[in-house]
Amino acid sequence: MYTQLEQRGMAEPPITITTLRKMKQQGQPIACLTAYDASFAALVDAAQADLVLVGDSLGMVVQGHDTTVPVTVADIVYHSRAVARGLRRAFLVADMPFMSYTTPRQALENSVRIMQKGGAMMIKLEAGDDQVDIVRHLARHDIPVCAHVGLKPQSVHKIGGFKVQGREPDQAKQMVESAKRLQDAGADIVLLECVPNEVGQATTEALEVPVIGIGAGPDVDGQILVLYDILDITQGRTPRFVKNFQQGHDSPLAALQAYVRAVKDRTYPAPEHCFS
Repeated sequence: MYTQLEQRGMAEPPITITTLRKMKQQGQPIACLTAYDASFAALVDAAQADLVLVGDSLGMVVQGHDTTVPVTVADIVYHSRAVARGLRRAFLVADMPFMSYTTPRQALENSVRIMQKGGAMMIKLEAGDDQVDIVRHLARHDIPVCAHVGLKPQSVHKIGGFKVQGREPDQAKQMVESAKRLQDAGADIVLLECVPNEVGQATTEALEVPVIGIGAGPDVDGQILVLYDILDITQGRTPRFVKNFQQGHDSPLAALQAYVRAVKDRTYPAPEHCFS
């Protein structure tokens, strides 16, 4: 009944929202990765990743789709439940799939399902000003929320492809302001994808909550990458911000440990992984 209390006595107690906030305040980089099953989750946990995301990226790297759009809530629940079994320390976040949070009521129902049946500790949704009320509604019901801004893969057909966002000054300013509104509505973390370094830095400085970047430059509070990308499993062209950490290492665990070290000592991302 009191597993959480018992775990606090562990040499490496579980990561919580409070832990992540303290890491931001103390300038300690937050190392994050995706995972989709129990075996890889256990490796990511052993590598000392702080946060694990069951991303709807599973639609592409696991299911073989061209986008994340076909992923369902049932898919996320299934994979999140598997990942939860492999974790002891890392904080588990799960994605809200395409069209699963169009209204506050629908968002709450699906969030509860993902947390109760999938074991997630927080849900992530692709957000902007139109989702402020949804984030506020979830926060009122004590649902931890990660708001995803910048490039939003679920909108890939609307924006015309996977493109860097925030290069125009007005767009960059609007993005930072939107992230601030989402924080003020109750978002506990902001994930920022595919933006110039300056936007990553400005967003991080403007917010009190942790900002996790993927292709958002070196000045955010933490980094996240897709597990299959850094282990060189993904075939074909990979995004500019991806680094192959499997190269030069003799096991997946060693590669994951190298990634965590690189995030912690801020050698990743290097200039070649960034956008201007």
